[in-house]
Amino acid sequence: METTESYIYLQIAETIRRRIVSGELEPGEKLPPVRTMALDWDCTPGTVNRAYQTLTQEGLVVGQRGKGTLVAQSAVQSQDPSWEWAKLVNRAERYLLESLSAGRSIVEAETALSVAVMRCQDLRTGEGEIGEERVSSDSRSLRFAGSHDLVIDLIARLLREDPLDVQMSIEYAGSLGGLMAIAQGEADLAGTHLWDESTDSYNVPFIRRVLPGRRLVLLTVVHRQLGLILSPGNPQGLQSLQDLVSPEVRFINRQSGSGSRVWLDAHLKRQGISADSIAGYDVEETTHIGLANAIAGGDANVGVGIFAAASSIGLDFVPLTTEQYDLVIPDHIWPRPETQSLVEIVRSPRFKKAVSTLGGYDLSATGEHAWVE
Repeated sequence: METTESYIYLQIAETIRRRIVSGELEPGEKLPPVRTMALDWDCTPGTVNRAYQTLTQEGLVVGQRGKGTLVAQSAVQSQDPSWEWAKLVNRAERYLLESLSAGRSIVEAETALSVAVMRCQDLRTGEGEIGEERVSSDSRSLRFAGSHDLVIDLIARLLREDPLDVQMSIEYAGSLGGLMAIAQGEADLAGTHLWDESTDSYNVPFIRRVLPGRRLVLLTVVHRQLGLILSPGNPQGLQSLQDLVSPEVRFINRQSGSGSRVWLDAHLKRQGISADSIAGYDVEETTHIGLANAIAGGDANVGVGIFAAASSIGLDFVPLTTEQYDLVIPDHIWPRPETQSLVEIVRSPRFKKAVSTLGGYDLSATGEHAWVE
């Protein structure tokens, strides 16, 4: 009942707000009495009162003793920043309540917002509108470099909500780039999912080659589905790497040094497929979301990426393998309060529920850690 009533109050407020902005309701005009509105909307008088209070806080209406609720004289001309902020909050609240009314959980709604923000950031970064996120020098911080995954942005958001208010800077530099950043002291932790063909295992062989003699912790974040991200409906009927040589294929690749590129190149070689025979092999994207956006936009019709990126945009997906995504953390970084907050987040039910919402992840080993020496 509370969710339904809350949604109705937002509907009432939005309806009146639009009528005021459009000029249908003029300054000084009286709004219907609370009880009349309650009958019209089939709700309680308290719900209407809440809607009127919201509009009053925005400066759109005023209550006058003996006259009822009137449209404010300066409603349409109001440029008060607090009004604009209130409208933005109301829109966000309306989305959340609509999601709850549709049977979604708060965690699912929050996760959907996070993915939408990631997609918007990727698109606008391509247009040069969003620069690298800066971390305040007076805040607790962690520097992340490495492979892209949607869960990294989720971790960063949850760290900001942590009592320590940890700010995590993110540089998506590929799995190898993340390990190199650790080696050069330019990152506190690296995200990696590097498959080693000779041992058929993930990450440890590469860590020992790139960071010999270093003592580090390997924190497992997820196991995830990697496969072909395809145009909706998969009109070319692509099902395997062998199909990438089809003349109808317009491929888009991940950048050199990314874990997905390492896996792809090894399996192309294993199957005797020449990279030169794949149209678009040299066209690169630095994130899975960027790759998926390119396919959704028609710049390509197939790429190798993760299920979560494909599903967030409504693209088709053919699974090829399950890979292990770990965070590599040097021993002197591991005991820091910021790092332990991150570990607690990765192990938390809230994080796991949010990741499950994205789809394409196996969380059976999430939060496990092992030392590499």
